[in-house]
Amino acid sequence: MRIICLFNLKPGASAQAYEAWARGTDIPGVNALGSVNSFTVHRATGLFGSEAAPPYDYIEVIDIKGMDAFVADVSNPEFQKVAAAFGQFTDNPCFILTEDL
Repeated sequence: MRIICLFNLKPGASAQAYEAWARGTDIPGVNALGSVNSFTVHRATGLFGSEAAPPYDYIEVIDIKGMDAFVADVSNPEFQKVAAAFGQFTDNPCFILTEDL
């Protein structure tokens, strides 16, 4: 299963600070979870074939082994500190659940 998270930073949040936190805390922390196969964060740079700005600043891709194990991992009080920091940077993130065809 794959979870796609689309989000913008909150007004006033520093992209430089967010990206430093993502590289130093979020990416290694999520990748260390036993329920996660891989986790990547991507900065949106444009829309293919368009000069328009992308609707989201960042995209996260989380490949998980199973939803129950993932929910248990992210419910851990230690991980909740990471989740709280994520919430300080992000404005209404959208987590989309997917499955392969």
